[in-house]
Amino acid sequence: MFYLYILYSVDYDKYYIGSSQDPWERLVWHNDGQKDTFTSKYRPWQLAVVFEAGLSRAEALYFERFVKKQKSRIFLEKLIDPDFVPNGKIAKLVRVPHLRD
Repeated sequence: MFYLYILYSVDYDKYYIGSSQDPWERLVWHNDGQKDTFTSKYRPWQLAVVFEAGLSRAEALYFERFVKKQKSRIFLEKLIDPDFVPNGKIAKLVRVPHLRD
């Protein structure tokens, strides 16, 4: 299974959208990785939401690109809202109900 995830940096009030087979491991990488990347500048990150995006990397990348192309903080905050039900192009996304630490 591949996942779409949204990270949030409380200290900088920033969001990051990504996809991975293991978003919990990616969270550790974003917070501990040594490379100079976008996410390294805004640590620490926390998982705001995780969605099942499909069985292939291509499906997850489709949703990642779609969300990024919206360029909308309001849209991201709707996705994070636990009462939001995805519809339209993102209707296939399934919220992962319990985030692991």
